[in-house]
Amino acid sequence: MADSYYLLLATFLPLVLSPVAYVIAKKRGTNATTWFSFGVLAISTTSLFISSLTLQGGRSAYIESYPWSQFGNFGLRIDGLSLPFAIIINILCTVLALYSKPYMLHKIKESFHENISEFKKDIKSDSTDFNPGSDTIANEAGTQVTLSKANEEQYVNHHMGLYFALYLTFSMGMLGTVLATNLIEFYVFFELMLVPSFFLIAFYGYGERRRIALMFFFWTHVGAVVLLLGLLAMGFFAGGFDYDTVRANVSKIPNEWLVLIVFALVIGLGVKLAAFILHIWLPYAHSEAPTPVSALLSPAMIGIGAYGLLRLWLELLVGDYSQYSIYINLWGLATMIYGGAMAMMQDDIKRVLAYSSISQMGYILFGIGSDSVLGVTGGTLMYVSHGLGKAILFMMAGSIILQTGTRSMSKLGGLAGKMPYTAVISMIGALTIMGIPPTSGFMSEWILFNGVLQTGITNSDMLRIVAFGLGILATVLSAAYILWMYKRIFFGKIPEQYANIRDSDRYVIVTMAVLAAITLILGVYPNPLLNPITDYVQNMFSNDSTVHKISNIHTVNLIHQNDQNNTVMVVGGGS
Repeated sequence: MADSYYLLLATFLPLVLSPVAYVIAKKRGTNATTWFSFGVLAISTTSLFISSLTLQGGRSAYIESYPWSQFGNFGLRIDGLSLPFAIIINILCTVLALYSKPYMLHKIKESFHENISEFKKDIKSDSTDFNPGSDTIANEAGTQVTLSKANEEQYVNHHMGLYFALYLTFSMGMLGTVLATNLIEFYVFFELMLVPSFFLIAFYGYGERRRIALMFFFWTHVGAVVLLLGLLAMGFFAGGFDYDTVRANVSKIPNEWLVLIVFALVIGLGVKLAAFILHIWLPYAHSEAPTPVSALLSPAMIGIGAYGLLRLWLELLVGDYSQYSIYINLWGLATMIYGGAMAMMQDDIKRVLAYSSISQMGYILFGIGSDSVLGVTGGTLMYVSHGLGKAILFMMAGSIILQTGTRSMSKLGGLAGKMPYTAVISMIGALTIMGIPPTSGFMSEWILFNGVLQTGITNSDMLRIVAFGLGILATVLSAAYILWMYKRIFFGKIPEQYANIRDSDRYVIVTMAVLAAITLILGVYPNPLLNPITDYVQNMFSNDSTVHKISNIHTVNLIHQNDQNNTVMVVGGGS
């Protein structure tokens, strides 16, 4: 148990202050609530960084734990596995809070005027004296009511406050899920990130947003219930719900039940990952959600399914992993190819990026199913690179929507000359998704595919070697749809109606640039995240002495050198 409360502060500060964000919006307006929400998330992120610094110097984990009645202990834990997920979640939430201001302001004002138009249509048939061009109408009592700027400001302040209150709650749910140390606690946070995201789509999405929000809720909630059944069975047989209790007593779980538990975990978390067959909800939810929310759903939220597989299956039930890993590997390959092929067929920018997210989750599954330290390390690091790259590209889509009013690529073209900052920063995001150096995407894909190939060669497994070859071809598919999208948006002849457009304001450009800088830094110097991941995954497999896992451990350690004496540095991780 830690003596300080950094993780408790990082997790619950956004939830506790979410009502304050709404009140500030009502009293002080959009600018005040934007910066307040940003400040709350910045404090949360700082607290997270402070706790993560304790992992250096040989300490394997930083834990804050509190008694939690019959469920065991309510704990929050930062270690080599939760660190990359938690850091990226909070960085994205903090940066996108500022990005949300111009986008959501535009979206809510647009919604206000659409509602006014609909209102006028509704009363037109009831009022013979009604003038459609007037902003004055008569209510039921016959009193004249003016639809003034004050009404618009009140509407905007209300909805901006509600948006940021839901946004802060959503960020709390995601962070809590990856820091949890208890099965029931994991499930509670897992569901808590579903509720605010449902309302964010239903209130502020596009198209048939309420129907799409219900589809999103149904799919992800059903997956969560299947997951819960597996978690309850794990806790029941292990004699407790704390991770440490389950890990210590995994041998008490009957083999026939172990198969069912693994199935429940894979299906429940596979829905969240939007893996092939379980992906139906994602293209609708991610393309029709407001863009700042899409930039969290796609890069941050769905990847938490991968964290769940790593933590709940590979770590707690590690002895049962190898026999099923090939199926996860092939499932990941199918997801990679399907998502990439579907992305090639889209005209809507956000729909391209939605299918791209399915493909990128396939990469993570491909690494998780590699049965190797290298592959699992690469799959974990893939969450980081995908989070940064895909957030940049969704922010690009939002910038284009703000400036042009469309997201159809067939109606765009030649925007590089008019939106140069957006074009340059977007290319960095595109290179990250394609896995091109010097971005973080290259490092994660290189490690991931190395692990898959090494397992196939070491075990003389032709199926894995063929899967590796098809996976390499899938990377070509990823490059194809990304470059095709980029060309259609930024090159060619610019449509006449966009001849006078320009880049979005600094809230958009600066936030995109921050994420682009991070992916470039991690591409050149990945050690701050790579070393803890590597150490933790090594420790997770430490009881398995198969040849390919040992050789992978040495290979991974070649990645990070001791800066002082240029010798190989092996740091002992802990679980």
